[in-house]
Amino acid sequence: MCRSIKTLRTGAVPATDDEIAAAALQFVRKVSGYRTPSAANQEAFSEAVVAVAAASKELLSAVASTHPDARRAQPNEATPASAAR
Repeated sequence: MCRSIKTLRTGAVPATDDEIAAAALQFVRKVSGYRTPSAANQEAFSEAVVAVAAASKELLSAVASTHPDARRAQPNEATPASAAR
């Protein structure tokens, strides 16, 4: 794992779009070996960043509800035991 890529699924607060985009950019830089791509590769590089960001956002949306802190942050639903109090 690239050390400069931040873990985005860390708690109850969801990652922002900017954080997801920054992680996607770092990932594409690592995989491609380019910090800044040449003009000939710029379009492919940019498309890859958008695709990785979209996949990351989809993944984070799917797994967010399984994080223990995320479950605690959700509004409490009345259960029969708590409703009786």
